[in-house]
Amino acid sequence: MFGRSYQLLPQRDSSSQKTHGLFVNSHSFSQPSYHKGLSFDYIPNISANDFTDASQGWVSWICNLIVIFLVYICTFIAFPVTGWFVLKTVPNYQRVVVFRLGRVCPPKGPGVVLVLPLIDQWQKVDLRTRAFNTPPCQVITRDGGVLLVGADIQFRIWNPVMSVVSVQDLNASTRMTAQNALTHSLSKKTIREIQTERLKLEEYLGMDINEMTHPWGLEVDRVELTFGSLLKAPEEGQAAPLTTPASLPSAPGLGGLTDSIQQLAMHFLSHSGSSHPKQEDSLTLMNELSSEAEVAVVTPGSVEELLSGVQMILSETLVQQIRACFQFEISTADGQQHQYYLDLTQGSGAAGSGFLCREPDVTLSMSDCDLVDMFQGRLRPFAAYTSGKLKVQGDIKTAMKLEELIKQLKK
Repeated sequence: MFGRSYQLLPQRDSSSQKTHGLFVNSHSFSQPSYHKGLSFDYIPNISANDFTDASQGWVSWICNLIVIFLVYICTFIAFPVTGWFVLKTVPNYQRVVVFRLGRVCPPKGPGVVLVLPLIDQWQKVDLRTRAFNTPPCQVITRDGGVLLVGADIQFRIWNPVMSVVSVQDLNASTRMTAQNALTHSLSKKTIREIQTERLKLEEYLGMDINEMTHPWGLEVDRVELTFGSLLKAPEEGQAAPLTTPASLPSAPGLGGLTDSIQQLAMHFLSHSGSSHPKQEDSLTLMNELSSEAEVAVVTPGSVEELLSGVQMILSETLVQQIRACFQFEISTADGQQHQYYLDLTQGSGAAGSGFLCREPDVTLSMSDCDLVDMFQGRLRPFAAYTSGKLKVQGDIKTAMKLEELIKQLKK
């Protein structure tokens, strides 16, 4: 027992490179080979559900048996009294991790479990899904832009023992790991790729975090990115030019995407190119002027005039095409807030000032000048969204349907 020499714990192999989710093959993630070198991977091998401690000598093993046997006898002799202290009720969504004489035991529960006095230290672990929010942080993208990006993350504990013995503060460590993975992954993308590949980035970011937190007994179920305002537009020399609408699906950053974000980007970016196919276009995250506004028959100068124009074109056909209700929160130059609604769910539709009687499908927040410019075609919705002038709460795919209303208003 006392003649055993001290042995260093095995160290991690520094030559092995870890591959992040943005560059990893999905098939390789299904059979991961996580890094070793942590003490709980070897003494005992908790990650393989093997709680046999081979480092314990036979003298120590005998002493442990004697102490445990004496504690059992004392507990059963005074059972009517000790029963209030040694019996613990564990619900289905919790497990109890017990350290007996300092050595970890298999998790206990659910139901009634026995915890011995004096020699057992125990801790409850909740297995239910938890969620936390990563506050928006500044990310410098590959094209030189600065964007505020946060994330909403849901995770759960799949191995209660590893979550206790491998990390001291699980919540703080997970938050820090998620924020580091967020900034590291998005810094390798351009502004355009971040906006058009949102769902793919969320999936790969979850793979990144899972790879780092798997040895902690934790699994990330869902990652949802939240975009703030664009603090700095990408540099012109590094911003990738847009292609014509005919070749847009094969453009860098859009190939292989079939989700609503791709449709939103393709729809918004190709909207003005259909009328001017020879006009050179580039991704600009500021106000973009379009010559289409010159051909508009009606040029409303205020939100009220724009509202009157919208009410004139409402029809059952438009309701059948959109089938959604929208709430507009408009701010004026003097700081006042005005609310307008657009209900295209029944009849011939309705539009006016005030609030909807039901929960809106999408809420859009912007200034009155930007709203008029967007409906006149002088400000593209995609540019307004990426520059932070247009804030959307709700389904992006549903918000994209407003483009049909803009087309009808121009006619």
